[in-house]
Amino acid sequence: MAGPGVTGGRLSPVFPTVREVLALDPVRRGAPRLVAGETGLDRPVRWVHVTEVPDIATLLGGGELVLTTGIGLPADDVGLRAFIGDLVAVGVSGLVVELGRRYPTEVPRVMAVAAARRGLPLVELRRPTPFVRITEAVHALIVDAQLHELRAAEEIHQRFTELSVEGAGTAEVVRQAAALAGCPVVLENLSRQVLAYDPAGENAELLLDGWEQHSRRLRPAGRTAYDSDSGWLVTTVGARGQDWGRLLLRWPARAGLGDGRPVGAPPTRLTILVERAASTLALGRLIRRDAEGLERQLHHTLLTALLDHSRPVDEIALRARALGVPLDRRHLVGVMVRLRRDTPAESGAPGEGGPAEAGPARLRDLAEAVGQALREAKLTGLTSPVDDQAVGVLLALPEAAAEDRALAAFAAALRRRHPDQPARVLVAAGSGVASLREVRRSLVEARQVAEAARRDSRDLPVFRLPHVGLAGLLHLLRDEPRLQTFVERELGALLAHDAQHPREQLLGTLRAYLEQGRNKSAGAVAAHLSRPAFYERLARIGRILGVDLDSVEACLSLHVALLALDAIRTP
Repeated sequence: MAGPGVTGGRLSPVFPTVREVLALDPVRRGAPRLVAGETGLDRPVRWVHVTEVPDIATLLGGGELVLTTGIGLPADDVGLRAFIGDLVAVGVSGLVVELGRRYPTEVPRVMAVAAARRGLPLVELRRPTPFVRITEAVHALIVDAQLHELRAAEEIHQRFTELSVEGAGTAEVVRQAAALAGCPVVLENLSRQVLAYDPAGENAELLLDGWEQHSRRLRPAGRTAYDSDSGWLVTTVGARGQDWGRLLLRWPARAGLGDGRPVGAPPTRLTILVERAASTLALGRLIRRDAEGLERQLHHTLLTALLDHSRPVDEIALRARALGVPLDRRHLVGVMVRLRRDTPAESGAPGEGGPAEAGPARLRDLAEAVGQALREAKLTGLTSPVDDQAVGVLLALPEAAAEDRALAAFAAALRRRHPDQPARVLVAAGSGVASLREVRRSLVEARQVAEAARRDSRDLPVFRLPHVGLAGLLHLLRDEPRLQTFVERELGALLAHDAQHPREQLLGTLRAYLEQGRNKSAGAVAAHLSRPAFYERLARIGRILGVDLDSVEACLSLHVALLALDAIRTP
């Protein structure tokens, strides 16, 4: 159930609108009549100010509803126009004039025309009304709304605390944030790729269309800031000094005043909400990581403990020896056997024989086949599934010279059990090590090679690191925030330029230059540009990035960043 300050799951407004003020009993007793500015009736009223002097604008801060009898207002048309202009300039919400003392039957036409032209709500009170009754009623409403604001902030903290305790996933946190705010919410990584979103009832395709370019135009100052030009409230997501994304909430500038800030600025509760949601996302990521480590420590095998450093290596060696797998004074090689991404088990839809049903069964079959292949090849080692797609193996060999022979024997035995291995299964191996303390490096390398080679169509018995190359390694590391930070540091300025000038796309020019080995003539041909135009673009790229494109070292760094960007953008 929604608490105070929340209506139907959505946060209530902070201030009453001009329309709501006109509906109050003390105002209705004055027989109000709207003369001009109907389009501004939904402006929030931050305060009520009574005045009888024309130069009151200098004492106002915006958002006030001004009450007057008009006795001190200018008598000439120029003065009245200036009075209305001054009120609009400071951002008042509306002007209420009581008839009878200065204006017997109606406000001057010049005042009505000026208010209509500037969109300022102008209201006549046709019966005498004590202004104190109006101010009391409106201020009571404002105080009550501010109390609701505090309660809404408390509701935000309670809601996200519950989500943290329940271990809610990323999508649920984003959904709750959008539901509370009633606004679209998007979570992106450092490369401006959308990780989760909730359109809050709006068109999702329009919301996400051209997201990366749109997001790169948002450069708010500080960890949390509002970009008034685009209407996005942005906060950084991360913990322990490691930022890994941004959470964005759309609050269009046409939304009106809030908290006394300029027109369109989001109210304080939304800043609280987006920051609380971001901290919940960051905390959830840390908790899930710790929970998985604990789960591995309690339920996974010694192989998983080695991979994740969740147990001391001396304890692992002792337990492994008790299992009949001596790891001391052995040459150790990490191996990963995994299903390729394009296997039938991964192409089906859930509930139709897809991964939800066939995946675990296929992995169990693969793990059994790996164990049998080890026995058939007369090899000793630890083996276990390490994730939803891969079975890990730690080979314990008597000497380093036996490494190639042992891997070939294992791959051959597995192939005999999986004749269609090249189409379904691949084997990847890391570098051999001589110490159990180094074995994680071999296992991680094997996992990296397996990840990078999963789309490789070559029929290799065993994939090793030289087979996948730099592009494959970067593809594996595409979700690593440090790699994304490197790409942003090297190419961010150019990507931002291309986002602002979509017809130029200087990134393609840089790519052609680097892929042609820094040969400008060949690069111009590849880019379909004349040599002068190509040279001019290269000069502009150098200025934007602040680098010398004739420098081998600078170009190498840019080329790696380009390859990393391709890996990040490739699903």
